[in-house]
Amino acid sequence: MLILGYINTLKRIREGKTNYRKRKALLIGRHTFAAVRISNENLQVQITKPKKDGDQVIVSAHSRELIKYGWKGSRNSLPASYLTGYLIGLKALSRGIESCILYLGNRSFSSRVAAVVKGMLDAGLSIPIDEDVIPEMDRIEGKHIAEYASLLKEDEEAYKRRFSRLLSLGLKPEDYPAHFKEVKNIITERMKGV
Repeated sequence: MLILGYINTLKRIREGKTNYRKRKALLIGRHTFAAVRISNENLQVQITKPKKDGDQVIVSAHSRELIKYGWKGSRNSLPASYLTGYLIGLKALSRGIESCILYLGNRSFSSRVAAVVKGMLDAGLSIPIDEDVIPEMDRIEGKHIAEYASLLKEDEEAYKRRFSRLLSLGLKPEDYPAHFKEVKNIITERMKGV
């Protein structure tokens, strides 16, 4: 007689937090890995070493840290993603980490994740990734935002409504690429001494 019963699944699978196939492959490889977590307003990147009694975070960077370097733009945009990746790349190099792999778990790969990886690559970390998936440097610098702002400037009310946060912080959206380069240079200068 066949009795069908309840098959218990692991809690982290039910919650959609862990893909155990990817997790097992990650643990067997014993490589340091970079985990990118994107929320509605910020993003966080951690470089972690898998250990027997739990993962050990070696270096982390949060997009809120960009404020200390003078960043006035969105902390969840493509330029902010690149700068956060660049920041954690420099932090990792100062800690002696030269390479890592990207681990997303159940999350999907997006252009913001690719921008984080590009920032880490430009900082000097070695990460295996196909160059075709990385966005163009014009988009990473925010030129598309500046172009959109110049188009929208014809309608002054829509321009002020769309870019009200940037304007209140004293940043014209047309100056986004220049502001990006300025903040990147500040990060490079400050992290050289670390």
